[in-house]
Amino acid sequence: MTYENLDTELVNALLENGRESLRNLSDELDVSVTTVSNHLADLEDAGAIEGYTPIVDYSKLGYDVTAILQLKVDGPGLPDITDALRDEPQMMSVYETTGDYDIIAIGKFTDSDDMNNQIKRILADADVQESNTSVVLNTVSEYTQFSVGDD
Repeated sequence: MTYENLDTELVNALLENGRESLRNLSDELDVSVTTVSNHLADLEDAGAIEGYTPIVDYSKLGYDVTAILQLKVDGPGLPDITDALRDEPQMMSVYETTGDYDIIAIGKFTDSDDMNNQIKRILADADVQESNTSVVLNTVSEYTQFSVGDD
């Protein structure tokens, strides 16, 4: 393998198995353990890899409801609401978006009462002008990662 593609190949190998040992990565990529270690450290230092996390099946932990919140927000209130949503432990993703809504957030909840209580608390903020909440009926794909460098 050329070093030219090593970082991409290293990231892709870690996407397949984030717990792979340096030795196995070096064997798979046909470079030394030291080279893998150095490139991995460089990727971490550059912020390209921020951590290694498990893929969790939240339904098996009692979070049976996934909801997508779409919020229209008064302009100056946008940072405060996105900060508040980011700090909510059950919010999985928070996005500032273009289009009809300013914020889209995805959350996991134990049941519809848990979802209702949290959404009502969020909507109590005076800067929220409009909201739309969708409950996910069936998860087709989630936490899918893609290989980098593929066209």
